[in-house]
Amino acid sequence: MKILMVCLGNICRSPLAEGIMQHLSDEQGLNWTVDSAGTGSWHVGEGPDKRSVRAARNHGIDISKQVCRQFKTKDFDRFDHIFVMDKNNLSDVLNMARDDDDAQKVKLLLGDKVVPDPYYDDNQFEPVFELIEGGCKDIIKELKNLTQPSPKERT
Repeated sequence: MKILMVCLGNICRSPLAEGIMQHLSDEQGLNWTVDSAGTGSWHVGEGPDKRSVRAARNHGIDISKQVCRQFKTKDFDRFDHIFVMDKNNLSDVLNMARDDDDAQKVKLLLGDKVVPDPYYDDNQFEPVFELIEGGCKDIIKELKNLTQPSPKERT
């Protein structure tokens, strides 16, 4: 399974989401590949925001080696699922979709809720971490259920 996390600049929310999802999937022995990207290009080539790095480190997750990149149309071909943080990200990514198959891969990380951007408020990084972690746990449950054979298929 290949999963892409997307936010605006790929420095705060999506690096956290990448790190959390990779950590949780590894803990469960899932062979998932997780990456992140931003809809904007301002931070391409940079590392994540130091406040995101610190929030992740506080939970035993190292995101310091991630490198920011911009979302590209080819990402629809490379990933099975694309999770975005807010409705602007959703609109930006869907506008790049070439067809319904591309569009069906794109969902908000928290279902119908958004992950607020903590960039302008140092005190929001921990609450945002917790929101993302909860969303990632829900996604893992959902995707594991989709990929596991039903009891009839196992026999």
